[in-house]
Amino acid sequence: MTQSKHTPLHAEHEQLGAHFTNFGGWDMPLRYGSELAEHRAVREAAGLFDLSHMGEIWVSGDEAPQFLNTALVGNLAVVKPGRAKYSLICNEQGGIIDDLIIYYLAEDWFRLVVNASTREKDLAWIGAQAGPFGVEVRERPELAMIAVQGPNARERVLGLIEGEDAEAVGALGKFAARDVPGTRFGDLFIARTGYTGEDGFEVIVPEAGALSLWDALLQAGVKPAGLGARDTLRLEAGLNLYGQDMDETVSPFEAALGWTVALDEGRDFIGRPQLEQHRRDGAPRQMVGLVMDEKGVLRHGQRVLTGSGDGEILSGTFSPTLGKAIAFARVPAGDVSKDVRVDIRGREVPVRVVRFPFVRDGKAL
Repeated sequence: MTQSKHTPLHAEHEQLGAHFTNFGGWDMPLRYGSELAEHRAVREAAGLFDLSHMGEIWVSGDEAPQFLNTALVGNLAVVKPGRAKYSLICNEQGGIIDDLIIYYLAEDWFRLVVNASTREKDLAWIGAQAGPFGVEVRERPELAMIAVQGPNARERVLGLIEGEDAEAVGALGKFAARDVPGTRFGDLFIARTGYTGEDGFEVIVPEAGALSLWDALLQAGVKPAGLGARDTLRLEAGLNLYGQDMDETVSPFEAALGWTVALDEGRDFIGRPQLEQHRRDGAPRQMVGLVMDEKGVLRHGQRVLTGSGDGEILSGTFSPTLGKAIAFARVPAGDVSKDVRVDIRGREVPVRVVRFPFVRDGKAL
């Protein structure tokens, strides 16, 4: 059996009494105490997440923009230096290899943050596609990543940065990022892109400074949160999880991510012909949001019955903010606005089809 990998903060999680789970080959904190309390800490104040299991890949070279415009479904030309973009890489069939955040640092330098479960696959695929362009592709495993999310998150991070740097970071807009060199934690990269539906920062820090940054945030009153709370938060926010809500057999149009696909004239990218067909003719399946008003929990793999045929639950959980079970489901294309049911242990329970996100700015929609 392959041994799980550890982040630089693993010993700290142990000291905090974390319960661990294997996630993408990494031994990660599932919770430190109550998942509900950790969820509420993020919605009401500020929560602290170790994201060091995620992959960071640097792409550099004169042809880096041209290469990335053939690898990503989104058009990089609309992004300015200092900004970030959510995008996808797809295979020739239009299936999703991974979703990622790309940070445009300079004309010849980009950071890509990819999922933990796909980081090795992504690195190999990106490296193979980059060959003809003569760009450099390298992973940066010596860096750690910490996310601080919640209404008070930005204030807590800014309190650890001094002088003009604090002012500059405080002025960052959403989906923007900047370097903050020479802090007491080392050279930082701070971004305002989150995965919880709350505002906050993601901080990429040298491994040597990760523990001191984590401890400083704890001392500032930020509560640690594990993968359990991260999952309920991101589902309330209507955000996909790779491997559960999408994979290489699913096109962006079947994962409610058609908005990421830029079919602008004159730009070829991997998977474009198939995605053009889905845009033109419609994808055979669709992803919808569900809310169950009866008591119970919606779980991955449950059968969903609709007038257009059967589908299944992808991600499902109990929403602490709504006080009800919510889920993503993939069902056949067609009108599924009425008479939708979920098979729960042989009992067909009615559910409502709703638009997501389910929660925005901490409030139920």
